[in-house]
Amino acid sequence: MNQTRPGPLQYAVLALLAIVFLYPIWWAVSSSLKPAADIIADPLSISSSIGALTLDNYRAMFADVPIGTGFANTALVLVVRGAMTMFFCPLAGYAFAKYAFPGKNLLFGVVLLTLMLPTLVLIIPLLLEMSALGWVNTYQALILPGSIDAFSIFWMRQTIAAIPDELIDAGRVDGAGEFGIFAKVVLPVIRPGLAALAVLTTMNVYNDFVWPVVAVNDTSHQTLQVVLSTLAQNVTGNRIGADFATVWGELLAAGSIAMLPLLVIFVLLQRHFINGILAGSVKG
Repeated sequence: MNQTRPGPLQYAVLALLAIVFLYPIWWAVSSSLKPAADIIADPLSISSSIGALTLDNYRAMFADVPIGTGFANTALVLVVRGAMTMFFCPLAGYAFAKYAFPGKNLLFGVVLLTLMLPTLVLIIPLLLEMSALGWVNTYQALILPGSIDAFSIFWMRQTIAAIPDELIDAGRVDGAGEFGIFAKVVLPVIRPGLAALAVLTTMNVYNDFVWPVVAVNDTSHQTLQVVLSTLAQNVTGNRIGADFATVWGELLAAGSIAMLPLLVIFVLLQRHFINGILAGSVKG
């Protein structure tokens, strides 16, 4: 089928949208390199002379908060929790999509039902459970709750359901075991869906704030988002005479560093992410 090339109007609209989405990022990064007083004097400006650029906001921010510890804890939680999500959720989705067993629809309905529960409703029961297990202020409390979540299972189930049953039956005829079929037949086909799930999981874990701030209250286990939330308090508490401009300068510096990993991950996986999002929209 012939595809119609976008016209000048479509390109103009896309360019406008790109500017709208990229402007806040450019403003945050450029403002973080300004002296604190210049941020308040001209907050919406994105230009500054080369001689006026400074790294003082970054130096002060690193001195005021243990952002390195926050990055290390977030990376640990992301790697372990992400590995659990990427291993168990595709297996559960495969079972719901391609196996017939008693109570499958009921069990899958219960899984979907948990999607309707707000996160705040689960905070107190989860905290009581972590307290009973003695896991408060531990990495277990940060990693295990939510590592196998309903959305990831649903996402994998919908992705795997689009695979023709004939491919799986052909693997069984060739003598492959069930795990062999999953590894050699299913995984290569659902690779775009896995990439999309990896990006979504990374964003969820990286940006999670409510549960880490409840489950952990010591600085040695705080994740990046919790560390950033204490920045303004640390600036005003550690420095006599710290003003509003100083707080904003360090907040913009911290925000610029915090958003860099997600931008890099999305740029590297954007093609797979978009393919995974669109995979379920085409039938046949």
